[in-house]
Amino acid sequence: MTRHTPAGATPAAVPRGCTNLQLRQLMRQVTQHYDAHMAASGLKTTQYSLLSTVLRLGPVRPSDLAAALKMDPSTLTRNLKPLIVAGWVAMAPGADARSRAVSITAAGRSKRTEAQRHWRVAQDTLNQTLGVPRVLALHALIDESLALLAPSQPETSND
Repeated sequence: MTRHTPAGATPAAVPRGCTNLQLRQLMRQVTQHYDAHMAASGLKTTQYSLLSTVLRLGPVRPSDLAAALKMDPSTLTRNLKPLIVAGWVAMAPGADARSRAVSITAAGRSKRTEAQRHWRVAQDTLNQTLGVPRVLALHALIDESLALLAPSQPETSND
């Protein structure tokens, strides 16, 4: 297999290795870091993010929630189930007979408040470990990359 150097780029300036693999390795380490702190609240990081997003957007249609989380609807449904069973999130009829709305319950607000303290420790520890300038640069790079990749993502409109 030969490496392709884009026009105008020097071989040293061409990324080596698989970007997907490197991102997945970083995500695994970051997720493990947050999950270790969040375990004390009884939530996984993904559950905390879901509760926080429902609190911020809710009541919200499942398709809009999935889009906000950059998640496909079937994954969202799987992730919502334990939160619904725990009584932290409710699924109710939406604006019309065919739609549904996801909202956070009082118990969900309480659980999120409890978990937020653990999330804050995880975030502060990560900021300290990586350094705030690096975290800010990482956030900016992620935001830019998401914006550039967004047009190539398939749209979903299912509720």
